[in-house]
Amino acid sequence: MSTTPAPSPAAAPRHVRWALLGVMLAMLLSMLDNTVVGTSMPTIVRELGGFDHLSWVVVAYTLATAAATPVCGKLGDLYGRKHVYLVSIVLFLAGSALSGAAQSMSWLIAARAFQGIGAGGIGAGAFALIAALVPPRERGRYQGMTASVMAIGTIGGPLLGGFVTGHFGWRWAFYLNLPLGLLALVWCQVMLDLPLVRRRARIDWAGISLLTLVITSVTLAANWAGTTYSWASWQVIGLFALAVAGIGAFITVERRCTEPVLPPRVFTGQRNFPLAIALITASGVVMFGASLYLPLFQQSVQHATATSSGLLLLPMMIPIVIVSQLGGRYMSATGRYKIFPVLGAALMAVGLILLSTMDPTTSRTTTSLYMAIVGIGLGGQMQMVTTIAQNSVEMRDMGAASASLNLFRTVGGSIGVAVFGSLYNRQVSHEASAAQGVANGSHLIFLIAGLVCAVAFVAALAIKEVPLRKAPSPGAAPTASPALADQGTR
Repeated sequence: MSTTPAPSPAAAPRHVRWALLGVMLAMLLSMLDNTVVGTSMPTIVRELGGFDHLSWVVVAYTLATAAATPVCGKLGDLYGRKHVYLVSIVLFLAGSALSGAAQSMSWLIAARAFQGIGAGGIGAGAFALIAALVPPRERGRYQGMTASVMAIGTIGGPLLGGFVTGHFGWRWAFYLNLPLGLLALVWCQVMLDLPLVRRRARIDWAGISLLTLVITSVTLAANWAGTTYSWASWQVIGLFALAVAGIGAFITVERRCTEPVLPPRVFTGQRNFPLAIALITASGVVMFGASLYLPLFQQSVQHATATSSGLLLLPMMIPIVIVSQLGGRYMSATGRYKIFPVLGAALMAVGLILLSTMDPTTSRTTTSLYMAIVGIGLGGQMQMVTTIAQNSVEMRDMGAASASLNLFRTVGGSIGVAVFGSLYNRQVSHEASAAQGVANGSHLIFLIAGLVCAVAFVAALAIKEVPLRKAPSPGAAPTASPALADQGTR
């Protein structure tokens, strides 16, 4: 077997921040999309009709994103991360154009699914490209960029969606992606100059099919449980049972496959990777839950205005950006990092338990303080955990590993929101006072989220502080495939 040495990220573009700017812009577009569209939905329904299928506009996008994430991550490992990323941007833009031109709700749902495939590739490829450009020891210097993208995506989506829909019409919520996406496409094509690598390998079609089945079953069950169907319905139970059976078959197939879509060695090589998965799933639960239910509490109980819904999350989002940046610089300077996920999980648990004590008499200032504690915890964990996970795998598996992180964050958040929604609705329906019902529902949700973070704290304690690599790990070439080590593609 002939191989070439895996080049160091030092050979990547000298001005890494400029190279990553296009990657971050595409990532921002995919993150903004769901929140922007959510704000536009009432207007879309008035024009296109199809209220009964309203939820599928979101479900189709989420489902396609989740299913495409691991597939695109593996394709990037096999055929070059840059090419797969560029194709993903093109698919996202095509889906955006089709969504903006939709003449019916069915058309819009199909276009949103197409758009979601591109978003899955963008999410999977962004962190893998960062890993290809920057070694783990230096990656902390760039954490502020990704944290800022996540914060802007969460806060800016509702504000941008309301503004665009009100002034230009709902179709521009999709058309707005086109000029920005084209800029990101050209920028990435010009600025991302990665070593050209070819890998000859058979695509794991069986694994892809089984994984898609599992993700589809879990995502549909999470979206339908407690809303369309009860948790005890045969539809929801059947979907979860199908997912469990699919997981068993998937593990069997992946152990025998030469180039599995999710290599088992990623999960069994070092204990840090599965621990990072647990931590990133907890972060997904907290982010999804807090982003949805904190504004509800503030609007329904504290009488904040719905037009400023994005700004209501600022006390949580600003600390995420600041702490991510400071923690990343400390990690790059010292090589130490375990303290951040440990303290991060602890602060998340404390902040969420404090949020669970809120009632109709709680002031907005107090709520903001509790949110800031959660934000500090998230800032100490979210991006740091990504670096810990990527430091645990070889460069040949970086795409699959990064995709796994995104997948578990998304699916974990979706399941968490489904459970939260069922509990929340039950609490609200049992109270005569709407404000008291919202307060009681929020209490239960934040308390459960706090317990999830307490479990994440135990996982963080078990992390082994392995020295951060200053270059890709050796042995990047696969042992069972006549391939060249993969760092990307020109």
